[in-house]
Amino acid sequence: MLVSLQVRDFAIVDRIEVEFEPGMSVLTGETGAGKSILVDALGLVLGERGSAQLVRNGAKRAEFSAEFDISGLPKVAEWLGAQSLDVGGECLLRRVINADGRSRAFINGNAVPVQQLKSIGEHLVDIHGQHFHQSLGRPAVQRDLLDHFGGLLKTRQITAAAYVEWHALSVRFRQLRDAEVDRASRLDLLTFQLQELKSLSVQAGEIENLYAERQRLANSGRLVDGVNHALDALFDNDVDNANKLVANATRAIEVLVQYDDALSPVVELVESAGIQISEAADELRRYAATIDADPMRRNQVEERLDAIQTISRKHRVEATELPMLTKSLEMELDELSNAEERGRELEQQAIIARDRYLKLATELSTKRRKAAKKLSAAITEAMHGLGMPGGNFEISVERVAEDSAREHGIDDVEFLITANPGQPLMPLSKVASGGELSRMALSIQVIASAGSKIPTMVFDEVDSGVGGGIAEMLGRRLAELGNSRQVLCVTHLPQVASLATQHFRIAKVSDGKVTRTSVQALSNDERIEELARMLGGVEITKKTLEHAAEMLAGAPKKRA
Repeated sequence: MLVSLQVRDFAIVDRIEVEFEPGMSVLTGETGAGKSILVDALGLVLGERGSAQLVRNGAKRAEFSAEFDISGLPKVAEWLGAQSLDVGGECLLRRVINADGRSRAFINGNAVPVQQLKSIGEHLVDIHGQHFHQSLGRPAVQRDLLDHFGGLLKTRQITAAAYVEWHALSVRFRQLRDAEVDRASRLDLLTFQLQELKSLSVQAGEIENLYAERQRLANSGRLVDGVNHALDALFDNDVDNANKLVANATRAIEVLVQYDDALSPVVELVESAGIQISEAADELRRYAATIDADPMRRNQVEERLDAIQTISRKHRVEATELPMLTKSLEMELDELSNAEERGRELEQQAIIARDRYLKLATELSTKRRKAAKKLSAAITEAMHGLGMPGGNFEISVERVAEDSAREHGIDDVEFLITANPGQPLMPLSKVASGGELSRMALSIQVIASAGSKIPTMVFDEVDSGVGGGIAEMLGRRLAELGNSRQVLCVTHLPQVASLATQHFRIAKVSDGKVTRTSVQALSNDERIEELARMLGGVEITKKTLEHAAEMLAGAPKKRA
C-alpha cells in the first residue's frame, strides 16, 4: 500500500508531505482548491507524462516521491529483484521534472527510464480518473474492460501474436503472387545484374585495401627516401649512426660498473636500446623491399577503383556495400526462380497460421461470453444499488466476419443498457444521461477494482452527478472496498467523506503575493467542521454541525 507521498514545487504546491493509512481515505476541499493535485502528483511519480509547465513558477524543478509497503506483494519484490533494484524490501519511487522539461526517474535511489516507473506502478496503484465515463462509449475501452474483468489479457496477447504471424505470411504470399506478372522481366534483370557484379567480384574489405595501396603507390618516392634516411641514421652511415653511438655508450658504462655496481641496470637498458635499433633497421629493410613504384600497378589500381565506383553509382549504393548487394540479389533471384514452390509453401504456412489464429480467437470469444454474463449481472446489481432499481445492463459479444478479424479477436463488444423497466436495451453511449453514465462508470470501476489484486485504488471525483441516498450507497461501496485494500477518494460528497477512516482537507493559502496549496489531516472535531461545510456551504449552522456529527458517529456501523 501507499505509505507516504512527498511533493515539492509542483504547480501551486510549495511542499507537501502526506502519510496514508490502510482503509479508505478521502480528500475534500472547496471548489478550485486543487483537490486532485495529490492524484496528479501520484500519477507523475508512477510514470505519467510531465512537462515544464508543471514546475512551480520560479522553481528549478518539481520533485515527487512515494513510498510503498510491499511486504504483502511478492510479485513487486520479484520484479525489483529481476531489475536489480531491490533494497531490503523497500520500494521508494521518485520523479524529478526540471524547468526545461527534462525528466528523471528513480527506484530505490537508482536512476531508471520513466517507463520502469509505469511498469512497477501497474502492480501498486490503479487510478480511476474523473473523466473515465467520457470514454465508456468507445468500443476499444469496453472491450478492454471486459477482458480485464475476465482475466483475458494474456489470452488476448497470445491471440494478437498469432494474428500478426498470419497477417505477415498472407502479405508475403500476396506480394509473391502479384509479382508473378513481372517475374520474367525481373529474372532477366537480376541475372544480368549478378553477372555484372560477379565479373567484377568485389570482395569484402577490398575497397579499403585498394585505397591504402593507391596511397602507398602515389607516395612511393617519399616512402623510399624516408626509409633510406632512417636506415642511414640508425645503422648504415659509416661515419656516425645510432647503432655506433649506443655501442660506444655501452662500452663506456661497462668500464664504470667496476667502480659502482649501481650502473649495471643502465648497461642492460642501453644494450636493449641497441638491440631495438638493430631490429628496427631490419624491419625498415624488409619494408623497403616491398615498396612498389611500378606505374603499371598504379594504373591497375586506379582502373579497378574506377570500375567499382561506376557500378556502385549505377546501383546507388556505397562501393563498400557491393558484396552485400550481390548476396541480396542472389537471394531474390533464388526466390523468384523457385517462386512457384515458394508460393505453395507460403500459402500453406498462411493457412496453418490462419487456423491457429481462428482457434485461439474462438477460445477467446468463448471466454469473453462467459465473462460478459458475469460482468453484466454484477453491474446490473450495482446499478440497482446506485439509484437505478429497474435498470438492466448487458454486454453483447458478436462474432464478426473473418475479413474483419483483428489482433484483439473476432468479436464486436458493445455495452447495452436500459435505465428503466420496459425499455429495450440500447448502446450505452446513446441512451445514458450524464448522471446515469456517471453511475454506470462507478459501478464498473468498483466491480473491476473488487476483482483486482492491486493494493491501492484511487478514485478522482468519480462521484460527479450523484447525490442524496445514492451518494451514501456509493460511499458504502467504497468503504466496503476499503476493508480489503487501500482506497483514496477525491470527493465533494459528505455522505462519502463521512465513511472514510482517514480524512484530508485541501485548501489554498495566500499571503496576497503567493498562493499555495496545503494538505491537512483532520481530527474528529475538524472532520465535523469539514462535513458541515460540505453539507451547508458558506453558512454553517448549529443544526448543520449536529447533522455532520451524526453522520460521522454513524459511519462505523455503515462501514461494517
